[in-house]
Amino acid sequence: MNKRFRNNKKIELPHDPNEESLLSLYDIESKDIELFNSVDAEVIKLSGSKLYYYKVYVNDNYDKVYLEERNKVVSKDPIIVWANYDPRPIEESVSEFGLELTNDQVFVFNKSYIDRELSRAPQPGDIVESPFQNIKYEIFEVQEDSFEVYGVYHYNCFGRVLRDSSDVVDEPIVDSFEDRY
Repeated sequence: MNKRFRNNKKIELPHDPNEESLLSLYDIESKDIELFNSVDAEVIKLSGSKLYYYKVYVNDNYDKVYLEERNKVVSKDPIIVWANYDPRPIEESVSEFGLELTNDQVFVFNKSYIDRELSRAPQPGDIVESPFQNIKYEIFEVQEDSFEVYGVYHYNCFGRVLRDSSDVVDEPIVDSFEDRY
């Protein structure tokens, strides 16, 4: 063994996991957890995309058969938020049931950031618009994802294309009779 790497001090590591150690890398009481969480929110803002988020206000008129709110109120003014997602073109496949949209979108938000911006957690029924694609998505499922060792928490919001939005419904399918002739 090489002499320059020798040490005459004996280091004893504690065997009790509840006992504190100088070599402990994970401390649940540490303020570093908030630092990792804020760095994660900043990384999502730098590498993610800008989205318009429309909050939905739920009434007590929830239809259990169709699993939706019939008379939901959507806010007019969007909240600008940042998230990671993979923009994909809309694909319509033909099946025995007709045309189907098969591409659901997953939006990844930092939990503390989106809770602060919305003043609540994301919920099914909220609408997310991508200015990059100019497509609106309705969130149908929200899952929490976490990296507990670092104290970073995410929301994975699954959305499907909103087919009955005003820009889709108000657009004429064919030109009027006078315009064609």
